[in-house]
Amino acid sequence: MITRPAFARLLASAQDRGGAVGAFNVILLEHAEAIVSGAEQARLPVILQISENCVTYHGGLAPITAASLEIARRASVEVLVHLDHIEDTGLVREGIELGVHSVMYDGSRLSYADNVRSTREVADLCHAAGVAVEAELGEVGGKDGVHAPGARTDPDEAAEFVAATGVDALAVAVGTSHAMLSRTASVDRGLVTRLRDAVPVPLVLHGSSGLSDDELRGAVAAGMAKINISTHLNGLFTGAVRQFLEEQPEAVDPRKYVRLGRSAVAAETARLLRLLAG
Repeated sequence: MITRPAFARLLASAQDRGGAVGAFNVILLEHAEAIVSGAEQARLPVILQISENCVTYHGGLAPITAASLEIARRASVEVLVHLDHIEDTGLVREGIELGVHSVMYDGSRLSYADNVRSTREVADLCHAAGVAVEAELGEVGGKDGVHAPGARTDPDEAAEFVAATGVDALAVAVGTSHAMLSRTASVDRGLVTRLRDAVPVPLVLHGSSGLSDDELRGAVAAGMAKINISTHLNGLFTGAVRQFLEEQPEAVDPRKYVRLGRSAVAAETARLLRLLAG
């Protein structure tokens, strides 16, 4: 069983090599299959992420999480299953029971004091079960949380937040934004370095689909340890399916076109993992 120390070891090992760990979101079962296939092609570890939105789509946590855990177990490389942007503590408890390896608890909609209190409670709960916790320091409300355009994380406040909550990793705002369809964002590398120096746990970059390869390399070089990417892969998946259906509009067997989306995601996952590995 992969436990809390393995999460820290995986991120620390990547940083020791001058790289970061890629973390990619599962939407459908084919995403989990594709991401692990890409990791096996690259011969590098990977993190499968299951968001609260994904849970809502599937009507519950257990089916997609159990399937992802089994795919991870059978992989020839190290694969962690991570709950992403979880606000419902009931899902945290269920995830622990299912055997997830880490949880990103999102208290960014709360006031600072309430975020600290609730994150501390989640961290204590998860750590007792050997599960690692990533958190987000809230400054801007809404879907994007601290990753809304223009939001920036203060290094001193970040250090205080980690000390008060005991989390294992911290998502920080340094210039990216969720759900970007173009790779035109840029990272404040100087701020990343200041955060790395101030915060004693690994830093996580959300909204990385909006970054070019050069920006991804720069973010990692500056000190990011975990890079979350979702929308970019979804675009490739959808593009592959759309092209097939445009060329063969009479197709009715989803296996014939969904597998093309799966292959596209696997190939890009392998490429991105190599890029992030340093």
